[in-house]
Amino acid sequence: MPLKAQNRLIFEFSTQMEQRYEKFAKKGLERHLKPRFFENLPMKWNKMEKLKRAFEQLNIPSDENLTEKFRLYMEKILEWNEHINLTAITDKDEFVDKHFVDSILSYGRAEIENARTVIDIGTGAGFPGIPLAFVYPDKKFVLADSLNKRLKVIDQLCKEIGILNVELVHARAEELGKNKAHREKYDLCVSRAVANFATLSEYCLPLVKKDGFFMAYKGPDAEREIEESGKAVSLLGGKVTEIFKPTLSNLDFSHNLVMVRKIKNTPAKFPRKAGTPAKEPLK
Repeated sequence: MPLKAQNRLIFEFSTQMEQRYEKFAKKGLERHLKPRFFENLPMKWNKMEKLKRAFEQLNIPSDENLTEKFRLYMEKILEWNEHINLTAITDKDEFVDKHFVDSILSYGRAEIENARTVIDIGTGAGFPGIPLAFVYPDKKFVLADSLNKRLKVIDQLCKEIGILNVELVHARAEELGKNKAHREKYDLCVSRAVANFATLSEYCLPLVKKDGFFMAYKGPDAEREIEESGKAVSLLGGKVTEIFKPTLSNLDFSHNLVMVRKIKNTPAKFPRKAGTPAKEPLK
């Protein structure tokens, strides 16, 4: 068969599969499609294929149930995003890359493998906390944010999808760091919040137990930020142990995972009052 005719048939098949999927999706019935259906979809329509490849490369035990939880969470977040500002990322391929795969890049690291309690500061639409809760169902995750309407959406989605290992807390990080129920109670604190590293450290380190870890998702300027924040991290009781640059084949990420070990208790005067860590970062 001539190449032109082959390409036409592939295009027609792709269009038919796309139309069938969209027909089910509009009715909210796409979850009833059998896994084999998705295997036949062209790559650009099979949004979860990249996530499955990430599972394989990270050695994450997975099945269709796990993949379905991720897919449902994405669909529902994007649906709610039309009413509440949850994420600026609305393209599904980009969502899978920058929210799902990015969030689980720490899988298998000793810092999270050895943790029983994990707190996510500035969780936003639930990242990285929700994806980590999916792949670590035996650990307890506390997701904290200062915007309650986001947390209400996450709470509803947790109930709908059946996420049982997540607790939601509405509070500023500075408030949590002074609260006896949270101060130095966690084995690991994670955060993808956009903030100066010294500021982020003041938000997070007071929540971490001695010998626990703070793991920050930082951009390409991570080394410079850490160098500038060295005294602040030390003052808060931490020590940077590693800057980890995750690599997965065929996937490119700008985030570095900065590992900070809590080597001594945080002085009682930290964190400072709400707003001060952002306005006047420790130096």
